[in-house]
Parts: sequence; structure tokens; C-alpha cells
Amino acid sequence: MKVKASIKADPDKGDKIVRRRGRLYVINKHDPNRKKRQKGPARKK
Repeated sequence: MKVKASIKADPDKGDKIVRRRGRLYVINKHDPNRKKRQKGPARKK
């Protein structure tokens, strides 16, 4: 999974932006290599 400061999703290629636990993710069911995560807040212990 690629971790980037800002992520862009291409809906034509099947990308979806999902917000989970305060982070932004790009998921793609057709092409799992396109997964990305936007760097979010630090995780509390």
C-alpha cells in the first residue's frame, strides 16, 4: 500500500475513497495494487 501526503482517486479505474479511523484510503476491488492511504493523525496507544 502506498502512503502519500495527499491522495487522488480515479473512479474510471474503479477507485473508491473511504474514511476509516480518521484516515483516508483508496480501495479498488478490481485492481488491488492501486491501494493508497493518506497519512493521518498519529495512533494513540
